[in-house]
Amino acid sequence: MNLPRRVRPLEHNLSMQSSPGTADVHQIELHENRGHRESENVIQLVTKRPVSGNLTTAKVYPISDNTDPIDLEPEGHGFCGYFLIALAVLMYIFLFPILVLFSFKVIQSYERGVMLRLGKLRKHKGSAIMSSGIQFVLPCVDTIQKVDMRTISEVIPPQEVLTRDSVTVTVDAIVYMRVIEPASAILRVANWLQSTGLLAVSTLRSVLGHYDLAALLTNREEIDTYLKKSLEAATREWGIKVERVEIKDVALPQDMQRAMAAEAQATRAACAKVIAAKGELDSAHMLQQAAQTMSGSPAALQLRYLQTLATIATEQNSTIIFPLPIELMSALTSRNK
Repeated sequence: MNLPRRVRPLEHNLSMQSSPGTADVHQIELHENRGHRESENVIQLVTKRPVSGNLTTAKVYPISDNTDPIDLEPEGHGFCGYFLIALAVLMYIFLFPILVLFSFKVIQSYERGVMLRLGKLRKHKGSAIMSSGIQFVLPCVDTIQKVDMRTISEVIPPQEVLTRDSVTVTVDAIVYMRVIEPASAILRVANWLQSTGLLAVSTLRSVLGHYDLAALLTNREEIDTYLKKSLEAATREWGIKVERVEIKDVALPQDMQRAMAAEAQATRAACAKVIAAKGELDSAHMLQQAAQTMSGSPAALQLRYLQTLATIATEQNSTIIFPLPIELMSALTSRNK
């Protein structure tokens, strides 16, 4: 296998904790080994639960990144940097009445600020994150990036997904997320909201492709859990926490809806016929038992005869029936024998 430069193979054992034989998605979680000037970006593998066995082996190729990693720890500015800072301070002193209007920034209670001084992260009061309130900045030197810390909902537009049993469905979902590390959200990704939304779209299509239509319609909670775990593994480095992923709707094609409706109707009709046939069978058994009981008891037969006469008398019929005495019927029956 020809691997690109700066790629080395690495084998990992994946333990399938769930029961075999059903569709599932697993994700490899690898810990980054960061040196002083080196980091690794790991390719994540999404696999399907095997039909048999509880252990499988997959090859993962971590790509070494030789570029300088983003350092979230504040660093010094060097001689030129400190010279520019001193020059900015002198300019601020001489132009105080004018620059004082641009020296204070307001950070809301639901926001946090990340201050960059000459393009480098600056530690403010022992922390690289600025809390809410009025904050002082040095004009022309300091810039503040505000980050909203509230939970944000991102709606995934309807996506056409091909299920494992080759059925095309349209699925839309919603992702709830929030920033937990403002410095990472600013420095590690250009637009964390847009990037997370695009990642959610690709993850949704990848995960749902491992399920058949029946599982997609019934196992919503299980699928939501796998989507959340997959997104969290990818957005953790950006300082984003995915709180919840929910599939809003699964739309089927019209012909598939008609086919499923016809199948459900046929199933209900078959169940109704089975229930009716079972009722007739039970009724026949009960009538047979009643006939056997009456044939062995003349008193029971006489009572049934009187009940039948009473029923005929109460009904408004145009036919007049003259019943024969039951003793006469018994005499005729014994004579024929």
